[in-house]
Amino acid sequence: GRLAGCLAGGILMMACCLLVVCCRRRGGTVAAAVGSQSASSFLLPFLCRSLDLRISLQRRFSASCHDEFPRQPPLPIQKVLIANRGEIACRVIRSARKLGLKTVAVYSEVDNCSLHVRKADEAVCIGPAPAQLSYLNASAILEAAHRTGAQAIHPGYGFLSENAKFAQLCDEQGITFIGPPAFAIQAMGDKSASKKLMNAAGVPIVPGYHGEEQDPVFLNAEADRIGYPLLIKPTHGGGGKGMKIVSQPEDFLNSLTSAQREAAAAFGNKHVLIEKYISRPRHVEVQIFGDKHGNVLHLFERDCSVQRRHQKIIEEAPAPNITEEFRHHIGQAAVNAAKAVGYYNAGTVEFILDTISGEFFFMEMNTRLQVEHPVTEMVTQQDLVEWQIRVANGEALPAKQNQIILSGHAFEARIYAENVGKGFLPAAGVLHYYNPPATSPVVRIETGVEEGDEVSVHYDPMIAKLVVWGHNRAAALIHLQDCLSRFQISGVPTNIAFLKTLARHKAFAEGDVETHFIDRFKDDLLVPLQHDLHTSVGGQIAEDAILQNKRALLQSAAILSVCLCLKENEQKYHGQLSVRESRRLPAIHLWNIPSGFRVNHVYTRSVHLELKRDTHVTDFTSLEMLVTYCNDGGYTIEAIGEDFPRMTIKGEILQRDGCEFHIEIDGKFMSVCVSHYEKDLVNHVDVWQNNCHHQFIIAQLSFKSSEPSEENAGQKEHHEKHSGNFPGDVTAPMAGCIVKVLVEEGARVKTGDPLLVMEAMKMEHIVRAPRTGHVKGEKLEVGQQVKDNSTLLSIISSSCVQASS
Repeated sequence: GRLAGCLAGGILMMACCLLVVCCRRRGGTVAAAVGSQSASSFLLPFLCRSLDLRISLQRRFSASCHDEFPRQPPLPIQKVLIANRGEIACRVIRSARKLGLKTVAVYSEVDNCSLHVRKADEAVCIGPAPAQLSYLNASAILEAAHRTGAQAIHPGYGFLSENAKFAQLCDEQGITFIGPPAFAIQAMGDKSASKKLMNAAGVPIVPGYHGEEQDPVFLNAEADRIGYPLLIKPTHGGGGKGMKIVSQPEDFLNSLTSAQREAAAAFGNKHVLIEKYISRPRHVEVQIFGDKHGNVLHLFERDCSVQRRHQKIIEEAPAPNITEEFRHHIGQAAVNAAKAVGYYNAGTVEFILDTISGEFFFMEMNTRLQVEHPVTEMVTQQDLVEWQIRVANGEALPAKQNQIILSGHAFEARIYAENVGKGFLPAAGVLHYYNPPATSPVVRIETGVEEGDEVSVHYDPMIAKLVVWGHNRAAALIHLQDCLSRFQISGVPTNIAFLKTLARHKAFAEGDVETHFIDRFKDDLLVPLQHDLHTSVGGQIAEDAILQNKRALLQSAAILSVCLCLKENEQKYHGQLSVRESRRLPAIHLWNIPSGFRVNHVYTRSVHLELKRDTHVTDFTSLEMLVTYCNDGGYTIEAIGEDFPRMTIKGEILQRDGCEFHIEIDGKFMSVCVSHYEKDLVNHVDVWQNNCHHQFIIAQLSFKSSEPSEENAGQKEHHEKHSGNFPGDVTAPMAGCIVKVLVEEGARVKTGDPLLVMEAMKMEHIVRAPRTGHVKGEKLEVGQQVKDNSTLLSIISSSCVQASS
């Protein structure tokens, strides 16, 4: 019987292919391709069944816990376990509670105080910090579900969300998996298999190699056949992890090894595919939804073209600058793709849109909820997580295709802990200050952190998602720009300033986006580092822009100096009172007592500030500000050695805990926020004023006539010792783990040669030699954890080596 089924499946496959070929011969247009999909869509679900996908999956997943947890029919959902962390776990909890469901959080040992743990009704620890031992530990998660009595598991995105084996285990153990069936995850999660299936369905695919053979020599030959440039991409997973662009043949094998290593670490599968690299693509994806009754619809498209490191940072819905005809075609293609595998629950079909030819190609299908799903929710007024739960519970889709109305425009900006000046390398640390813009019906903040929480080196460095809506794209963009200017974070470097610059760029405002947008406009978007200030590589910054930046910095330094004095005054004399009680007292300005008793004279104190590295474009790195106390309670500020006019500043503290100030500068009023924290015995200060954000280090605060105290001197000495590096020192560009050491002690290297490979947050980074010379330093080991900016080894120049010998 099974042999007959296979023969029938083969016959149907041939019939389907002939049908597609006939449709294509009628015309090679997009409309014809979509027409061929429609004509064959009724055959493909049956074809998948004929191929016995479900039986093969059951064979593959036969090593499950049948004896411990006998298979039972799923129960109606009353309690949901969220097999994830961070903002998506908090997002699922919100919709589950709206439906009256109880929630269970799972957490690793380092996440025991995380926001999603505090928000859930129950929480269960599932292992140590590494994801492989916790959030990817399927048995621990299933045990937690049984222990807490959860009838369903929501996987969120990432981790186990696209793991077919995990979905199958849930089904076998009588737990509802809030997502697609295992056979659909298997069929579409494997990028090579899915492209074969889409090709049979008439969906155009990018030329490349999508087979099973993974021998490096064979893949190298395939790469030569396809031609360069090309793209190496893991067959499982997403998020840009393991994706490598290869421009020339000599780089292929090293890129392949790195891609396979990253894919294995992130997804547990090192298989890759190779495709021709399209030089000017747009990333356009379609949100689809299906139920268990055979209904499938789409909720329009999103544009996710603006990316860095192959990861999206700004998404929008709908896609800009496309026609209604194109919207219909790409939407129908996505629906047909879902129907081809009997798909249900939330999914996203991703396409590459060639901006030169106007053609679109199937890229992959994400069989889960996407990070950027909120923009679709904003323009359709639907709760997609609620839809997921209802569909998993056996309900039909709550709407039909003609009832899904596209309304307005939405943007999502991902706020990351990362160092933009170092090539968007991920960062980790404590959020000493976290103040997002206020939420409203048109502004959403999706986050899994609060002030005081830590961005861990073990997981993705996304802090929050800022989602805004407007009646049209221009209105939504104004909301985005405004909210980014109000988003305040200190303690870790972020991409907020970069996002603000991007959102104000003329090309972005016009919707002229593609996946190389950042590289294309890097001279406008990426602020050069201090040592690149006067170079002409990639274009020279205009002198007026440098001057404007310098004036803003000096104004922030002046304001900060006054705020420090105000804060000191408030702490010494009102420190034991509430803000309300302290405001009832008269202002202490008659004698300005905090700096000592004075009669018939005013005095000046000195504030020494240093600029944080790689955060500002200036021709100086330190400042000395002279603050003179005036009898009317104000202050006059001078910047020593700088061409900067003397300023008169008055101010008051509005909120002690939040460090908010009301400042008057020469008759102009503004709100200022100052955040202070100590790290490695160094005082760090962030200032937000007049739509600007500047970061400083307080080196010394004293009377002008006084010598620095021993404590201040000690802190300054510690700072000078640890903040600088000697020429030739190789420092860690981020906190992370050493995964490969490429050189030995004494080896001669040239500038740019690879020295070692580091990994942080599932992304690899090659550390290269800063100059030509010989390697010297402590022995580094694979698996060793290193801190950000710590010295790894040194490159000693040849002259120094000869001199020492």
